[in-house]
Amino acid sequence: MRPTFLFSGVFVSLPADLQNELAERVTALGFEVVECKVGGSSRRPHLVLRIDRHDAGPGHGITVGECAVVSRALEPWLDGLGVGAGRYLLEVSSPGLERPLRRLDEWRRFLGVPAEVLVPALGGRFRVTALAVTEQPEPSVELEFPKGVRRTLKLSEIKEARLTFEW
Repeated sequence: MRPTFLFSGVFVSLPADLQNELAERVTALGFEVVECKVGGSSRRPHLVLRIDRHDAGPGHGITVGECAVVSRALEPWLDGLGVGAGRYLLEVSSPGLERPLRRLDEWRRFLGVPAEVLVPALGGRFRVTALAVTEQPEPSVELEFPKGVRRTLKLSEIKEARLTFEW
């Protein structure tokens, strides 16, 4: 059965089964999927894939060569599925310096690294540093806010989080 994509001119999520298969294939190559989106049109889908190493940390990013390896490994599979009748655009890259933080293991990996979080319950965006993570009773992260204020938030309370980089 071929995958069905819905396009609205903006990036949308891939169907869960296809996204899971994609993540398994990337994991088998020794990487993890940080972000996966599809856009474009039904005649020329644009698949955007951000990858990283499982053990990535500050200063240990993905190389162009590693992106090429993943791209070349995925293309025959996507061709076999008939995605966009073979006219798709596959973009594989690193998540960049300001990578998103969504899972507890990502927060754990980047403890001590400045991040920006959007917390609607607190009224906006804040620059923070993660100090600790806890899994029980619910996945949470202890954050240090400006002026040394510390607060523990459930991951479900954080709408968006990204590492920050000072230029």
